[in-house]
Amino acid sequence: MLAFMQLIFRYGFLKLQNVPLSLADWQYVLLVLSSVCIAAGGYIINAIFGQETDSENRPDSLIIGKYITESKAYNLYVAFTFIGVVIGFYLSNVIERPNFAIIFILIASTLYLYATSFKQSLLIGNIIISLLLSASVLIIGLFDLLPATYDENQKIMGLLFGILIDFAVFTFIINLIREILKDIEAINGDLSQGMNTLPIVIGVPKATKVVFYLSFIPVICIFYYLKVYIFDGNLILSSIFGLVFIASPLLYFTVKIWSAKEPKDFHHLSTILKWILFFVILSILVIILNIKNNA
Repeated sequence: MLAFMQLIFRYGFLKLQNVPLSLADWQYVLLVLSSVCIAAGGYIINAIFGQETDSENRPDSLIIGKYITESKAYNLYVAFTFIGVVIGFYLSNVIERPNFAIIFILIASTLYLYATSFKQSLLIGNIIISLLLSASVLIIGLFDLLPATYDENQKIMGLLFGILIDFAVFTFIINLIREILKDIEAINGDLSQGMNTLPIVIGVPKATKVVFYLSFIPVICIFYYLKVYIFDGNLILSSIFGLVFIASPLLYFTVKIWSAKEPKDFHHLSTILKWILFFVILSILVIILNIKNNA
């Protein structure tokens, strides 16, 4: 999903604009590879420190200790993280912003801290993971747009960067809701490990209501966007796509979360949010193609 998102934003959005980009195609592929490697390292270290919790919450999906040893998992974590950070150093020098290398170090370090300590804290872990996902959108602008920005194209570059920020914010909101849902689904295992997640602190019914009220934020955002940028622009195909694949599932989610009680209900709704994210990413390509066809 991460690689798909970054590739769509580059080749389904930025490449179709009449603007210069900083990275060559193969260098951009390296940026995607760096992001994926660091994310993979984060998943591995999270799985290492979450073995006891996962053995209770998701025994069928256990990998470490079942298919590979913990020592091998540590080696994979180090390898993936090292590759991702080294590529980040290289790309930072390519765009003549060597200080940008700290971004990759910070992301890798935060993923480690999330797995070892932040994950157990009230909402902090949820917010951190959601921010890191949003950062994978913003990093496109930092490496592909910002170095190619100068006085004459500053306005258009600012507009494109603003669109990336909008998508990053929407991604943050959706993923934050999904992270809370996952905590509700995994409450039994988290409780046995002494964690301090939202459903443990306030209870599942109240945490569910928090998710219900939070779900109105993306609903309002998407209908605002559809009205201002899609409906008013007579983009019929984009309007249909947005209503069918984004707005409708969001409304379905809001209705269903109110009465959700069982772990299977929360897992189903978490999957719905994942599909919504997928279609939000795809929507940028649909909108751009719709605009070009109208022109």
